[in-house]
Amino acid sequence: MDLKLVVAVLAIAVVPLGAQAQQKAAPKVSKADAQKVIKIVSADKAKTKLYCDIAELGEQIDAAAQKKDEKKIDELSQKADDMGTKIGPEYVALMDGLQELGPDSKEGEEIGTMLEALDKLCGK
Repeated sequence: MDLKLVVAVLAIAVVPLGAQAQQKAAPKVSKADAQKVIKIVSADKAKTKLYCDIAELGEQIDAAAQKKDEKKIDELSQKADDMGTKIGPEYVALMDGLQELGPDSKEGEEIGTMLEALDKLCGK
């Protein structure tokens, strides 16, 4: 999966989380935060499955966005949001922080590259 697509998909998938977080600014995320999430997700098969399911939903969200199907985007985003909270608060904070950074930022790209380790666990 293309790195920018990974970051964009993850950012899109947590749009509802980001909207809730706008009331308070998301803390700046770091590579250490990404490492922590990678460790948490990769150590737990259930969380790994949730991560992979979110990635799949992200691809569906991207397809719906290309079709400009807002209803489908909202529906899939809500599912991804629910799954993300099951992974844990560290994951939610990382995704919120990535959304603040943006996919084209140097930090966003570096963290996106790190998250590719989790994508490999999904068998893609």
